[in-house]
Amino acid sequence: MLIGVPKEIKNHEYRIGLTPAGVTELVDHGHAVMVEAGGGAAIGFDDAQYRNAGAELVATADEVFDRAELIVKVKEPQPEECRRLKRGQALFTYLHLAPDPQQTRLLVDSGATCIAYETVTGPHQGLPLLAPMSEVAGRMAVQAGCHGLEKAQGGNGTLLGGVPGVEPARVLVIGGGVVGTNAARMAIGLGADVTILDRNVERLKELDERYGGRLKTVYSTRDAIERFAVDADLVIGAVLIPGAAAPKLISRELVSRMKPGAVLVDVAIDQGGCFETSRPTTHDAPTYIVDDVVHYCVANMPGAVARTATQALTNATLPYVAQLANKGVVEALLGNEHLLHGLNVHAGMVTFDAVAEALGYEYVAPREALGKAST
Repeated sequence: MLIGVPKEIKNHEYRIGLTPAGVTELVDHGHAVMVEAGGGAAIGFDDAQYRNAGAELVATADEVFDRAELIVKVKEPQPEECRRLKRGQALFTYLHLAPDPQQTRLLVDSGATCIAYETVTGPHQGLPLLAPMSEVAGRMAVQAGCHGLEKAQGGNGTLLGGVPGVEPARVLVIGGGVVGTNAARMAIGLGADVTILDRNVERLKELDERYGGRLKTVYSTRDAIERFAVDADLVIGAVLIPGAAAPKLISRELVSRMKPGAVLVDVAIDQGGCFETSRPTTHDAPTYIVDDVVHYCVANMPGAVARTATQALTNATLPYVAQLANKGVVEALLGNEHLLHGLNVHAGMVTFDAVAEALGYEYVAPREALGKAST
């Protein structure tokens, strides 16, 4: 199979869909890989490394999209990339379609097969291709929160871990999944007073056993969110409903009652955000202030640590890319139920129920869609 890796074009996005080591693995399986020139240069993966790994270097994204059977990316395709896709072509990347009607419409119109990293499942209902970036984003959320709390950034001037004789910052993490756990781990390590909210009692038990008295675990209710948010210096939104828009857990009215100079970090912004006052920002201008509360809502947080993130992502995605290439896209999807859950759009049909419900499309089950398209 001919696999194409274009350069990412989203604002301050330096990640790339495959490392040179990933290219070597696919070439060893007998596949051809073409990489857009300069695609990994910003993070130390230069063209010579890709060439030595066996990739063909091409000058433009147009050539990648024109020739490749399977396109491997990182971030959701931008409108001009969506318009380059065509029927019979497959796209494997993060999509986050539920809060993005324009992208969804363009992908439907393209006729392409679009597989989303974030909805591929694993054993025990895990999300193995979302997990590595969730780990990165959870850890980065605390870094971003620390910076946002600095007075020069609009924060209230609180040092996260305090110093002897001065109490530490109060950190509230909403959501006990991969993002929330990594955020809590970082905040605890810096000496903060950390509370985590979740609706899964078993998960709260696991976290309590892991961190003991260093972490407060509380069952998540509207009342609990309000009680802890108004006293928090830093709130990290780490909720996820796979493939669906994030629920709004902190209202505009609640923001107005928070401490002046508190910080909100919305890691769910890719799925529309879990704070009512959230709107996507970029690494160029990562924060804004509403009611004296600093908001950090960068939609591609791991892009700031792109070398680490690219290596972690390729480690996770490479076995699935190999399956798609070795078996063919349709056979690979039909033969792996976990990978099939990643199918969001196929041949003009929306094949993920939460996306269809959020955006008003008719839902077509993945197996049914693959069958229809082949007849």
